[in-house]
Order: sequence, then C-alpha cells, then structure tokens
Amino acid sequence: MAQGVDLILVLAMLLNFLVLGSSRLRACIRAVAFQGVLLSILPLLLHQGGLAVHMVALSAGMLTLKGFLFPWLLLRTLRDGSMRAEIEPLIGFTASLLVGAIATVAAFLLSSRLPSLPSLTSSLLVPAAMATLLISLVVLVSRTKALTQVLGYLMLENGIFLFGLTLVQSMPLLVELGVLLDLFAGVFIMGIVIYHISREFDHIDTYHLTILKD
Repeated sequence: MAQGVDLILVLAMLLNFLVLGSSRLRACIRAVAFQGVLLSILPLLLHQGGLAVHMVALSAGMLTLKGFLFPWLLLRTLRDGSMRAEIEPLIGFTASLLVGAIATVAAFLLSSRLPSLPSLTSSLLVPAAMATLLISLVVLVSRTKALTQVLGYLMLENGIFLFGLTLVQSMPLLVELGVLLDLFAGVFIMGIVIYHISREFDHIDTYHLTILKD
C-alpha cells in the first residue's frame, strides 16, 4: 500500500511540472484533472482499518468534481469562448520548470526539518503537499490568462488537500466537503465570468484587464 501511495505522490508532483512546462491550455487542464483523479484515491489507501463511508464519500466527491466536472467546465469555457489555446507566460517555460525544480527541492528540505507524524504512511506526503502549494503559487503569478489562474487555484487546493491527508484519521469529512463545495462554486462562477469577458474583449490576459477604466 505504501508503494502505491508513493507512486501516486510522485505522479502528482510530475504533473506539477507538466503544467509548468506545457504551452497548451487543454494539456494543462487534463493534467490538473488527472492530478485530481490520482489524489482522490489517496484517502482510501491512507485510511487504516478498512473502508469507511466518509472516506468513500470524500474520494467520490473529489473524483467527480476535480476529475470530471471542473475539467468539463473549463474545456467548455475554452471552446465556447473561442479563446486561444496557447499559454502566454510572464516567464519562459524553461525558467518556469527551473523555478518548479527549486520549489520542489525546497519543499523536501523544509519537510525534512519538520517533526514527522508516526501515523504517516508515506514520507513523501508532506513534501508533495508543499511542492504542490509552491508550484501552484508560481502558476498563479507567472501566467497571464484567467483560465490558467483557475488551474493554479485548483492546484493550490490539491496541495491543501494533501496536507489534510496527514490527519486523515481525524480529518472531519464536513470540513473537506465544505472546501470542495466552495471550490465548485468558485470554479463555476469563474467559468461564467471568463466566458463573458472573452465575448466582450479580444483577450482574457489579466495584465491588460488590470488597466481597464470606466
């Protein structure tokens, strides 16, 4: 079981780099969706004492929202809004990957200095959570399109979710479901806003949107 958890966490971290290095929006959306699918398996693997109803509900909710519903909403917004599918980063893709590598190394160094919980099934859980959080912040500040910032927001929640799994034995189900519900509302509203902005303006570059005047 521990090997399966480690494999999922390594794949999740590799998907962070795929988002940083890809120039295509559709590829980034699918990468974040696949990351959500992988992370939805973890509560079932980490929960000790067999399958529990609340863990099954949490995994099913995360799989439905992050694996299917959110990607569908984002791909539909991309298609109906007739947006350009290319990502226009503020820093180049090679530099983004280098920053991502530094963030991942920093996550491992920081996590090695933290006291380890005896209940942790995998030693990769905390560094993977930190790396995902840091790389999501890189995506948020280094990409100009509103849609890519929604992806950064989803990756940020994935990192928070991984941190929550360190307390999987006592993590209250209602808190995590509440976060998922807030995330659903946020992505739904952002999808509608981005769709209408793309119909009124020639682009959805957030750099240009900040200089809009009455």
